[in-house]
Amino acid sequence: MADAAEDAKQKEALNGQLKEYIAEWRKTREKEEEELKKLKEKQAKRKEIRAEQEKKLNQSKKEEEEKLRKEENEKKAKEAEEKKKRLEEAETKRQEMLEAQKAGGDGKKKSVAGGDAKDARKEMTKTKEQLEEEKKIALSIRIKPLEVEAMDSDELKAKANEIFNIIVQLETDKYDYEQRKLTQELDLKELKERQKAQLRQKALKKGLDPEALVGKYPPMIRMYSKYERRTDTRTYDDRKKLYEGGWEVIRAESLDAIWKEKYEEWSKRPSKKLPKWFGERPGKKAGDAETPEGEEEGGDEAPAAEEEEDYEEEEEEEEEEEEEEE
Repeated sequence: MADAAEDAKQKEALNGQLKEYIAEWRKTREKEEEELKKLKEKQAKRKEIRAEQEKKLNQSKKEEEEKLRKEENEKKAKEAEEKKKRLEEAETKRQEMLEAQKAGGDGKKKSVAGGDAKDARKEMTKTKEQLEEEKKIALSIRIKPLEVEAMDSDELKAKANEIFNIIVQLETDKYDYEQRKLTQELDLKELKERQKAQLRQKALKKGLDPEALVGKYPPMIRMYSKYERRTDTRTYDDRKKLYEGGWEVIRAESLDAIWKEKYEEWSKRPSKKLPKWFGERPGKKAGDAETPEGEEEGGDEAPAAEEEEDYEEEEEEEEEEEEEEE
């Protein structure tokens, strides 16, 4: 009984400790959850503040960009108006000058030639956009609107005839300018051909290829050596002959020289003699002399003649054998 009471007491003590631990854990958990909620609220507030700041920045940037665009557009409009005014003034001056030239004659045309050259140079440096703008302004000044409603039939006929005559004059001028352009192109072709012919002659005089000076770039300088700064004045044929033959020619010359030496040695060779027999002569009979008659007198000539005859006979036999084999 005493043991059972002790066990019950121990269990109660453990249960009490567990309850205390659970209560403390719950308190700590609640505190952590509260802290997390506070942190989340802070994050949400910071996000809202940042979003508002970004909105303000974007609005300020847009306002600044709009201001800059307006200023640029205003500047462009002012520049366009100023340019238009300048072009209108220049066009009016040009029209006045043309009318004065038509009225005055050839004397005034000569005096204005320098100014026309300067104007042409200025026009060459202009861009396509500038030329198009000037063209539009010039056409707006030259082509004035017709007041057709206030004209009678006779005035309309006179205006139509006037416009027709202007068109005819412009077409004639256009044809003249086209023909002048064709003649100038033909003259340029002739001049270029003459220039090419002169350059070919100059190249031949210098010993170069005739097409050396005709190209876009000058010819390469040919050197005798890398130490002497002298051009190679030899002709094309002379330089071409340097590379002809080469080792084959040298080898053929050396073979010819060797053959000639061998042939001279062979032609200078002494005539062959038969060897002398020591002892008894083969075929000697009893009572015959040691040397047959005639050998002592013409001993040198007779063997050579016999050798030549034998050599000829051998050659004839070889030729007959070759013919039979064929």
